[in-house]
Amino acid sequence: MPFHKEPPYAHGTIAKTAVVLINLGTPDAPTTAAVRRYLKEFLSDHRVVEIPRAVWWLILNLIILPFRSSKSAAKYASIWSKDGSPLKIHTEKQALLLQGYLGERGHEVKVTYAMRYGSTNIPEVLTKLKAEGYERLLILPAYPQYSATTTASNFDAVFSHYQQVRNIPELRFIKNYHDHEAYIQALKHSILHYWQSNGRPDKLVMSFHGLPKAFLMRGDPYHCECYKTARLLAEQLGLNKDQYMVTFQSRLGRAEWLQPYTATSVQELGKQGIKRIDVVCPGFIADCLETLEEVAMEVRHDFLQAGGKEFHYIPCLNESPEWLRALAEITEQHLIGWPTMITGSLREQLKQRALLSRSEAKRLGAEH
Repeated sequence: MPFHKEPPYAHGTIAKTAVVLINLGTPDAPTTAAVRRYLKEFLSDHRVVEIPRAVWWLILNLIILPFRSSKSAAKYASIWSKDGSPLKIHTEKQALLLQGYLGERGHEVKVTYAMRYGSTNIPEVLTKLKAEGYERLLILPAYPQYSATTTASNFDAVFSHYQQVRNIPELRFIKNYHDHEAYIQALKHSILHYWQSNGRPDKLVMSFHGLPKAFLMRGDPYHCECYKTARLLAEQLGLNKDQYMVTFQSRLGRAEWLQPYTATSVQELGKQGIKRIDVVCPGFIADCLETLEEVAMEVRHDFLQAGGKEFHYIPCLNESPEWLRALAEITEQHLIGWPTMITGSLREQLKQRALLSRSEAKRLGAEH
């Protein structure tokens, strides 16, 4: 395998540190062609689908892509903004703000983002950081709960890229933060803030992205980490077991996935006479197709059609100050030992950069 062409090594170069926030990805446009390209890359990942390659190639190319692409494109179109995908917009702003919050804490680091699938992909971002002289990289997945289908796939892409690089930077990886106190507190604040303005539900539904049940049986810890997140969050909210439930969404195919399923569960709640439910998606740190369309639109419809009277979707953490402070705390703990801390006049400069980062994020928010 040939090596990438890279800049010659220069003695005495000061090593710089970067944090790479990696999210799943998004199509470039809400069109059938763009969604088909995206789905093909996503569903071709052996971490996502573990069916034998030859069999899966036939299913994917002859059944799924021809029929699912146009339907998915219509769903993306229903949430698309004039500036693009909500997931991309939120991830871009989160990276920008995280750099500012870390700067306020005295860290001189660059924060950028990459997508596992689609544009702004991992190899593209890592190549750019190499050219800019970053020799220490912290990989920060946008998935609080670890799964081989998401977090491990990110790591695969990083390792695969560096198989073709001669001078590899120092690497650190954050595996999960599903039970990190700052993450749980950010979720708690988000939910309580919503309830202060909108009242409380009869039941809170915590909906996580689903996985095939077979993955759990083969040792994937995702299911357990989701339940731990839910338990810790419920404790912080003061909820008993009758006041909340954990469900799993986004089932694909006919195989059994993690249960209970979100759609089926809310239908049952409606039939039972539960008048109001609120749904929150703790596993997503940024609103996207699965939250804005699947939950806020489709699941809402399922509940109301089954007899429910009032449905509320509680937005993801997105760019809330409590979440950005939590993300900075999580990141900072993994930067320990790297010489990123600055004192004196440079620290004041970093604080000014932090203010500029927030101003830029607000500008992006106003435009979007």
